[in-house]
Amino acid sequence: MPIHRRQTLTLALATLACTSLPALAQSKLKVAAIYTVPVEQQWVSRIDKALKAAVARGEIEYVFSENVSNADYERVMRQYAETGHALVVGESFAVEAAARKVAKDYPKVSFLMGSSGKPQAPNFAVFDNYIQEPAYLSGMIAGGMSKSGKIGMVGGFPIPEVNRLMNAFMAGARETNPKIQFTVSFINSWFDPPKAKEAAFAMIDKGADVMYAERFGVSDAAKERKVLAIGNVINTQAQYPDTVVASALWNMEPTIDAALKAVKAGQFKAEDYGKYSSMKFKGSELAPLGSFEKKVPAALVAKVRAREKDIADGKFSVKVDDGQPSAK
Repeated sequence: MPIHRRQTLTLALATLACTSLPALAQSKLKVAAIYTVPVEQQWVSRIDKALKAAVARGEIEYVFSENVSNADYERVMRQYAETGHALVVGESFAVEAAARKVAKDYPKVSFLMGSSGKPQAPNFAVFDNYIQEPAYLSGMIAGGMSKSGKIGMVGGFPIPEVNRLMNAFMAGARETNPKIQFTVSFINSWFDPPKAKEAAFAMIDKGADVMYAERFGVSDAAKERKVLAIGNVINTQAQYPDTVVASALWNMEPTIDAALKAVKAGQFKAEDYGKYSSMKFKGSELAPLGSFEKKVPAALVAKVRAREKDIADGKFSVKVDDGQPSAK
């Protein structure tokens, strides 16, 4: 081969290599997430975990902003939309109007937002942790484990996504103990462990021997006062092996994976991703009893497993009740 042809071929291959490298790099979707609380907070941590799993598979590039104030949320959304992120994940509960306005301004960007509202065409999809099924099952365990017949419940805010889990938990507790009594309190914060702990102490002092830990801080109070706790969204039994009996787990992976698939295929649209949080899609589950495996009565476990199977078989449906729960 003549020298000039070899040089031309070498140059062409080098050029191809240089132009191909960015293309390969760009094959990974750029995904951004915006959180109003620390990333370790229960609800947010599940989203972060699912997105990091996609990173580990080599599917996406992922960045996030945490502790973003409501006043600053719109600006951060716009910043990510302007910098080439194909998918923006977040929580628009307190900033619905602003978030939806941003989505309208960037129709080519896909937005997947935690929301109590409906999808907004063409690119604003919504999701939520519809884990009322395992919440019901964990309530059955709580009702059967309580000796005083009193359960304390500490929540963040009385909004639909909190209320529906509390109501499902209460319904489950009544199945195993129809006479069970509840004390309900909201701390009006998504992340204030000391405040949640104090609220829990007050309930325990009034006789509650099982606590529903919708917020961080409740299990700490239960541990100190040597009563039991039921976890929510994440499993903290490893940190509280003698306190947390069971937990209703939220698995965000099915939701994130479905959204990523749609974005890659150019088929992302405004729809409700809530169904991916159901047990049917493995978006939620009752955590293993673990350290309480031999402490929960066999008869109670049998009832819970039977109800779990009924849910899986479509023979039993847990009611979605978004109304604010009250002490009963």
